[in-house]
Amino acid sequence: PLFRSHVMASKRPSFPHFATNALHVGQEPEQWNSRAVVPPISLSTTFKQDSPGVHHGYEYSRSGNPTRSVFERCLASCEGGKHGLATASGLAATLLLTHLLDAGDHVVSVNDVYGGTNRYFSKIASRFHVEASFVDCTDIAKFEAALKDNTKMIWLESPTNPTLTVIDIEAIAAAAHKRPNIIVVVDNTFASPYCQRPLDLGADIVMHSVTKYINGHSDVVMGVIATKSDELHDKMRFLQNALGTIPSPFDCFLANRGLKTLHVRMKQHEQNAAAVAKFLESHSLVQKVYYPGLPSHPQHEVAKRQMKGFGGMVSFEIKGNIENSRAFLKQLKVFTLAESLGGFESLAELPSVMTHASVSEEERKRLGVTDTLIRLSVGIEDEEDLVADLDQALKAAT
Repeated sequence: PLFRSHVMASKRPSFPHFATNALHVGQEPEQWNSRAVVPPISLSTTFKQDSPGVHHGYEYSRSGNPTRSVFERCLASCEGGKHGLATASGLAATLLLTHLLDAGDHVVSVNDVYGGTNRYFSKIASRFHVEASFVDCTDIAKFEAALKDNTKMIWLESPTNPTLTVIDIEAIAAAAHKRPNIIVVVDNTFASPYCQRPLDLGADIVMHSVTKYINGHSDVVMGVIATKSDELHDKMRFLQNALGTIPSPFDCFLANRGLKTLHVRMKQHEQNAAAVAKFLESHSLVQKVYYPGLPSHPQHEVAKRQMKGFGGMVSFEIKGNIENSRAFLKQLKVFTLAESLGGFESLAELPSVMTHASVSEEERKRLGVTDTLIRLSVGIEDEEDLVADLDQALKAAT
């Protein structure tokens, strides 16, 4: 057979440093009879059993797949977790996690949250009597005031999308865990496991849109969840199978490959993003810049404390109105006007009419997601070309 029992195959332990984990955990050649150094793609939907109910770790690919297991183990180690669960998308991970709740339960979510998450909690989960409150989680007093007797889950992003607000994960987790049976979830997509590990800061679960930095090549739609808890893992593994929120083996293969270069890419993303943020902050046509690595960022000290790096996302307010925003985006030559983020290529978008269009205009205004707020996913091109592109587009937009 192509693969050996995952019980019999030797497993390398987690290592002290990120890159070694990303390259080696879950990748053991001994798990394959061929001793393949690169884990193969197992496309089979079903697996031969020795006798009824007696198998070698896999029976049906919705329930478990060798290629998926490789990625799940590797990602869990990179997040400092014990268990990983891959899903069909980031929102599929959100769906799975919400199914840990019962009707009548309450979620406290950070207010500046991904538009798709806001839409899911507000327009879908609410139909099944799961209530969500969107709260400024930079203020511990406001956060604690939002907790109710039926609060069962905290949903954080840090940095947030798109204003890059940094939440003190450790403080929020400590406050939440003063009460029994509250699960703290952190969407770590914007930071990546290389720059931030929420499980080490007290979170119970961390999730990602793998589509972004982890895969890193804008050719996979996928999500992933990691936890240290055996109990939560068992519940989520049941849900993963019962809901069918799984990715294809080929996508798992690509994401596993992308994870191998995450640490290298994130260093360049951050270097370029820092240069872009500093350039924009000094530009006369820019009103304000949002980047956790800037000393001017209101949560810069929190970011320094809980993040290994500040990531590759930068948002800024261009002076003028939506026509100036449109003119700027139309003039870009290196940056591509497109949704999503975290790929090797640089992207730019206007959240108010693109990624956050599903958020009400009133809520967008309150959060500062205006028609002049532009979000950049800074890629790994040459720094000088990125800065020059932004400069010419800004000049052309006025």
